[in-house]
Amino acid sequence: MNNEPLGPMEAEIARIGARLRRLRAERGWRLEDLAERTGLSKAYLSRLESGERQPSLGALSSVARAYGVSFSSLFESEPEAGNRAIVRAADNLVQRGRGLLYTNLSSKSWTFNMQPLRVVVPAEREEDVVYQHEGEQWLYTLSGRLSLKFGDVECVLEPGDAAHFDAETPHRLRALGGRDAEIILVACTVPYLLLRSYL
Repeated sequence: MNNEPLGPMEAEIARIGARLRRLRAERGWRLEDLAERTGLSKAYLSRLESGERQPSLGALSSVARAYGVSFSSLFESEPEAGNRAIVRAADNLVQRGRGLLYTNLSSKSWTFNMQPLRVVVPAEREEDVVYQHEGEQWLYTLSGRLSLKFGDVECVLEPGDAAHFDAETPHRLRALGGRDAEIILVACTVPYLLLRSYL
């Protein structure tokens, strides 16, 4: 048996493998379940989890999508029990993605199911983006008027209005009246803790 200490690269690969095993165990998935969701072979996934195979970026991206976690969270240090997140206003950077401006209102840690965001839907944007993803979504209108459209059905939300819906339903967000609309949006990609309570 080889008792040589692992080098930095091997240790990182082993740590990622352990993270992948834990994510799968928490969901109660078999390797076959993960293979079906990622398009990767069961044998390849087994080698990734055991740390025998250096993962490609494409493979890790597919696995992160299957688990509903961010790619970068696969490289984070393991959280301590009772993990918590404090987000300071001064540290909250505005980001741009898929036609929206947003700031994260919590940690992107894989230990949390909810992903709260403060979102600005710009009044002037050319793209008509259709959003669709796993899980559920809740939003609350802070300012402006927001069109929330599901297919041909349109709901107009005024400040103080909220909506809660299945995020797998294709939906569109559009600011009305020539003013930006600002919302608090909470997405729960997959309610893992709830699912785990039934397994």
